[in-house]
Amino acid sequence: MTSSSTDTPAPVLVLVPGAAGAPNDGSAPYRLADPAVPQLSITDLVATRGDGIFETIGAFDGRPINVGPHLARLARSASLLQMPAPHQETLLAAIDAAIEAHADVPELTIRVMYTRGIEGAGTPTCWIDAHVSDDWALYRRGIRVAALDRGLSTAVPETSPWLLPGAKTLSYAVNMAAVREAKRRGAQDALFVATDGYVLEGPTSTLLVRRGDTFLTTPVSAGVLPGTCVTTLFTALQDEGHEVREQLMTVADVAGSDGAWLLSSTRLAAPITHLDETELPLDLELTERFEALLSGRA
Repeated sequence: MTSSSTDTPAPVLVLVPGAAGAPNDGSAPYRLADPAVPQLSITDLVATRGDGIFETIGAFDGRPINVGPHLARLARSASLLQMPAPHQETLLAAIDAAIEAHADVPELTIRVMYTRGIEGAGTPTCWIDAHVSDDWALYRRGIRVAALDRGLSTAVPETSPWLLPGAKTLSYAVNMAAVREAKRRGAQDALFVATDGYVLEGPTSTLLVRRGDTFLTTPVSAGVLPGTCVTTLFTALQDEGHEVREQLMTVADVAGSDGAWLLSSTRLAAPITHLDETELPLDLELTERFEALLSGRA
């Protein structure tokens, strides 16, 4: 599962020219492409403007998880960016083709990229990349997290929707800069904080907080991505009799909680051991339960 091994299987690239609608000329809606050969035009707006969206899907033992919710979120992001709605059935078939073409591995990362396309053409560009997931074992045992100012308030979705809060865009420079700053501070990841003091999400993850028998996450209305992982866990926790809900929380609320996690589709559940300098309770047994649910291995 480590991507640095020389024996790591080669990545798979699927081009999806029919992603904005099933082609009516009899051509295939997608095709396998050589990932070692250049495919993206330098005039594509994702290259010149970062104008595009994406989703990352985890596949465990060959089985992709939460594909439907991920594609629904891709469509939501497309709507927020006023891009053509992606054709769901075409993308489903292309994702399956990428998994089928890849060597069998325990954990696979599938990225669905959807851009506004070549400037002036009016046709989206779409491709799917499948590659062996990074080894997240250390993160799944616990991470230190730095709270970082996001520079936006939780009112932004109402006051300034053009800032695209809650859209999963390919303009990820700020997110990656936040991870670098967190590492500079001796942490492994970051937790964004709104200017009005409420916690939001990680640069690549959703926040889950435990307070007794209640599990909480940041409301989507605050400008965070609708989390596919937290929805999976909320369903299971509710079935087990726990209370689950969205709620605005401060850094102090998280620091004083009974446990917190950053959730993502490939990393799964990373328990927060420290938020800045505050140590949080760690429940590795519950974390393993979350991992089993999020990987479909429960």
